[in-house]
Amino acid sequence: MVSKESRQEIRVKKHRKIRNRFHGTPERPRLAVFRSNNHMYAQIIDDTVGNTLVSASTLDKDVKAELEKTNNVEAAAYLGKVIAKKAIDKGITTVVFDRGGFIYQGKIAALADAAREAGLEF
Repeated sequence: MVSKESRQEIRVKKHRKIRNRFHGTPERPRLAVFRSNNHMYAQIIDDTVGNTLVSASTLDKDVKAELEKTNNVEAAAYLGKVIAKKAIDKGITTVVFDRGGFIYQGKIAALADAAREAGLEF
């Protein structure tokens, strides 16, 4: 009988491999993205001290008020704009993008593209 790894286990393995290559520094922190079935979360993290510098998600009241649904490509694009605006307000302009083991298409790509358009460099 063939046993198959779950998609979640495969994603976690990919994320571990990605995290071995990318580390956030004070000069260039890490933009970490997580996507659940209902919401998306984005954090900008300085890994040298383990601090979250900026965070945004579709659970935030001001973000949720602007969205019709919280789990589609439009919501991801809006979240990318919000996280980029918050980061620029804090003085962060360049980041390392951590896709969290998710495939770079759809919602993840929309969030990244919107963050780039809003002024973040990665």
